[in-house]
Amino acid sequence: MPTVMPASALIRLHDQPDVIRLVVIVLALAILSAVLRRSTGLGDGRAEITAILRATLQLGAVGLIVAAVLDSWPLTGLFVVVMIAVATFTSARRIGSTSRTWPLLPVAIGSLPVVAVLLAAGLLPWQPISLVPTAGILVGNAMTATSLAGRRGLDALSERRGEVEAALALGLLDRDAALLVVRPAARLALVPGLDQTRTVGLVTLPGAFVGTLLGGATPLQAAALQLVVLAGILATQSIAVALTVELVARRALHRSE
Repeated sequence: MPTVMPASALIRLHDQPDVIRLVVIVLALAILSAVLRRSTGLGDGRAEITAILRATLQLGAVGLIVAAVLDSWPLTGLFVVVMIAVATFTSARRIGSTSRTWPLLPVAIGSLPVVAVLLAAGLLPWQPISLVPTAGILVGNAMTATSLAGRRGLDALSERRGEVEAALALGLLDRDAALLVVRPAARLALVPGLDQTRTVGLVTLPGAFVGTLLGGATPLQAAALQLVVLAGILATQSIAVALTVELVARRALHRSE
C-alpha cells in the first residue's frame, strides 16, 4: 500500500514573523527582477513591481471570496465567467488588437469544452472545488496561447507582407495567402505546453501534482490528476491557437494602422 502523506502546507504562516518573512522575500525577488531587467536593457523594471503588487491584491481578494464561491454553484459559474472575461481582455491587450471581443472565441472555446469533457467523463467530480481550479488552469493556458499566437501571427503579417502580396498575385485568396505566414509563426505558441508535457516529472513537479499529494492523495492518484490536466492543457492550447490563426488570417484580429 502506498503511503498517504498527511495534509500540510508548503509555506508556514503561523505568526507575524512568518508573514513578515514572506513579504520581505517576495518584495526582494521582485526588486531583483526589476533591477536586472533595467540594468540589462530588458525593460524599465516597473512592470515587475506592478505585477507582484497586483498579484498580492488579487490573491488576497480571491482568498476572501473563494470559500463563498465554492459553496455555491451560481457563484462558481459567475467566477468562471469573470476568469474568461479577464483572460479575454488580457489577450486582446497583449495582442494589441483593436477588437476586445474576438479573443473571447479562442479563450472560451479552447477551455470550456475541455472542462465539460473532463466532468462528463467522470474524471473530475461535479463539485465547485474541482471545477474552479481546473477551469482556472485551462482558461489561463488558453489565454497564454491566444496571446502568443495572436502577437506572432500579426507580427508575421506585418514583417512578411511581401510574401502575402506575392501569394495574392498568384491567385490565392486573402485568407490562404495570410495562412502561409501566420501558421508557422503562431505554431511557436504551442512550444511551452509541449515542453512542459515532455519534461513533467523530470524537470518540474507541477502544482496539481504537488497540491494533490499535500492534500492526502497517493502518488498514483496525484500523477493521474496531473496527466489529465496536461492532456487538457494540450487540447486547450491546440484549439485556442487554431482559432486564433483563423481570426488573424481572416483579419478579424488586427492592429490599428
